Amino acid sequence: MKIFNTLTKKLEDFKPLEEGKVKIYFCGMTVQDSPHLGHLRAFLAADILVRFLEYKGYKVNFVLNITDIDDKIIQKAIKEKVDYRQISERYEREFFEVTEKMNLRRADIYPRATQYISEISEIIKKLIEKGLAYNSEGNIWYDVSEFEDYGKLSGKSLEELEKGARVEPDPTKKDPMDFSLWKKRKGAEPYFHSPFGEGRPGWHIECSAMSMKHLGETIDIHGGGEDLIFPHHENEIAQSEGATGKEFARYWFHTGLLRMKGEKMSKSTGLFLRVKDALEKYSPNTIRYFLLKSHYRSPLEYEENSLEEAKKSWERIKEILQKGENKKIEGFSEEIKIYIKKFEEAMENDLNTPKVFAILHELARLGNKFYEENNEKFYEVKNAILFIKSVLGFTPESKKFDSELSKNLIELIIEIRQNLREEKRFDISDKIRDKLKNFGIELLDTKEGTRYKIS
Repeated sequence: MKIFNTLTKKLEDFKPLEEGKVKIYFCGMTVQDSPHLGHLRAFLAADILVRFLEYKGYKVNFVLNITDIDDKIIQKAIKEKVDYRQISERYEREFFEVTEKMNLRRADIYPRATQYISEISEIIKKLIEKGLAYNSEGNIWYDVSEFEDYGKLSGKSLEELEKGARVEPDPTKKDPMDFSLWKKRKGAEPYFHSPFGEGRPGWHIECSAMSMKHLGETIDIHGGGEDLIFPHHENEIAQSEGATGKEFARYWFHTGLLRMKGEKMSKSTGLFLRVKDALEKYSPNTIRYFLLKSHYRSPLEYEENSLEEAKKSWERIKEILQKGENKKIEGFSEEIKIYIKKFEEAMENDLNTPKVFAILHELARLGNKFYEENNEKFYEVKNAILFIKSVLGFTPESKKFDSELSKNLIELIIEIRQNLREEKRFDISDKIRDKLKNFGIELLDTKEGTRYKIS
């Protein structure tokens, strides 16, 4: 299996530290707002990576952190006049709700930054002892000039990084590029006790502490969005390797950005689509298809019709699965094994999901041909598609409502909705229609009344 390593800027053969085992740390949500599709794209790439490594037979230890304290969380708490934990807990719940709906493979542990103050303090003490960090008026800063390899991940010199960086000036720093390890308590802001006084950790040191606590001083793969390469991951390397003298991560895995109107999808630009809002109109499989249709390292543009197009493409694959009976096939013929092999080769080549989708569409066309010919090989094709989609984390499609009870329930919902429409409560009636669509039940309003079809 080959993975593109951001550190070396090359496609490399993947060889874990320990045979048969893989240790992965992936940067998770800062829970200061709702997760949007840009966040989901990165987490989905991690999901595919972990799923395929497990398919290959590796035992994966997957850690995805939760940043539950940061400036934006504090600012929102002050604005809403609540404890910062109410903000972080609210959006953490939403994060888990959408990842469950999207069928993301659960991490083995979700460490929260505020639970690792002692581990963070220990790393900072080591850095101070080694002359890589300094205390200035209660703030602890990392001295980047003392770490020779600073810039090796981004591939830029300190001078180049300084020119392109948006650095907040601070009178307690020696150099503008020095970054925060510990922030001195300010006014009524939340704080924690440490050997350096009351305050809170810097963002970068949190991930080093959580990764080393659960996965050890050197891990196989560290990942996140490409916007984290600098400064976050660059700083993680500096403080982790500075403290231990060991390589922090052997492979760096970064996902391309999801863009909207040519800009990075983000809350700060106002250009974003919440995952929960997308799920109101589209199935998890449609959203998964859209986010995986481009290679994980390539930029992806979200446009108004993006999910609609993804829905149509996915339905062409889905249609074949709704034909014929559900027959289990023991193994595949040589003709179909070729497609399974192509799938494996595509995924082994840096998780080439666009090529996998081309294979799925090719199988769908072949399946339709066999179905029309009444050829038993149709069931082989159908099972091959089911097999590939399960490895990629697509969920089973909605089952048809065959029972009398199900039909009666749908008809009752339609009757209630019709009463709401007559009362001109269209907002609620439309919400009912959209919710049912997510369950694979499409309502069709006609002159003769409302009909439904199961998709």
